Amino acid sequence: MREIFAPHSHDASDSIDDALQSSAAGIRAVKISLIALTATAVAQLVIVVLSGSVALLADTIHNFSDALTSIPLWIAFVVGTKAATRRYTYGFGRAEDIAGLFVVVMIAFSAIVAGVESVRRLIDPVVIHNVGWVAAAGLVGFIGNELVALYRIRVGRRIGSVALVADGLHARTDGFTSLAVLLGAGGVALGYPLADPIFGLLITAAILAVLRTAVRDVFRRLMDGVDPVLVDAAETALAAQPGVRQVRSVKMRWVGHRLHADAELDIDPSTTLVDAHRIAHNAEHTLTHAVPKLSTALIHAYPMKGDGE
Repeated sequence: MREIFAPHSHDASDSIDDALQSSAAGIRAVKISLIALTATAVAQLVIVVLSGSVALLADTIHNFSDALTSIPLWIAFVVGTKAATRRYTYGFGRAEDIAGLFVVVMIAFSAIVAGVESVRRLIDPVVIHNVGWVAAAGLVGFIGNELVALYRIRVGRRIGSVALVADGLHARTDGFTSLAVLLGAGGVALGYPLADPIFGLLITAAILAVLRTAVRDVFRRLMDGVDPVLVDAAETALAAQPGVRQVRSVKMRWVGHRLHADAELDIDPSTTLVDAHRIAHNAEHTLTHAVPKLSTALIHAYPMKGDGE
């Protein structure tokens, strides 16, 4: 359950190291999840036709609109594959961060809608008809959205895309909303009409927990935050490099789902310029193989002073 509400970030696990392959994997994930969410909404629409429920119709329209939120992320992955220009010298990977912000806003909007609707129904209860069909629609919505959420989160972690993980969390919040429909319908069937808004409030709290995780991950990426484990791995690899006396500093940042690093190394002051260049070049090669998803590294080699400063 903890993994559902606050999935742990595995920046260094199961990585796809090639930038084009990871972008292609992200686009494929968006396409497949878009199709799956559309199929889920169509299935709910069939139930709406059979039941005649206006409430379910509104929920189905909501699911259709949520399926379309995959499009901005799709565009971000496509834009991110464009070559760097003289204006955008680091490329266009930051487009994913913009898409991540859009997803965070949509999760917040889902929480607001769920909360307001639940409070409104507590104050002014609404009679629910066709409880069986309502429960069926809730079950379909929950299963479809949760499967999409699991898929997006898994692929997002694998390619290092926080935006795709956030979009998976967005699908999860939609699944929670459908779960509230299912549980509320069950409570109504058992003779507790207030079960619907009460479960709605509980689901709102769950969505807020998911929102916290999404906001944390997206804003860490915007603030150039990286997993300290990656920095430790980089420092360890550089310190073990022949010719390196001391690792002065290591800095990393994400651009899209690729890592970039800058490192400063202290070397023997008697080292020739040619040997210093060789040490830096070998250190760069070692670093790009030691840290998953690291695409480029800029290494500075300095002659070490007597006190190491």
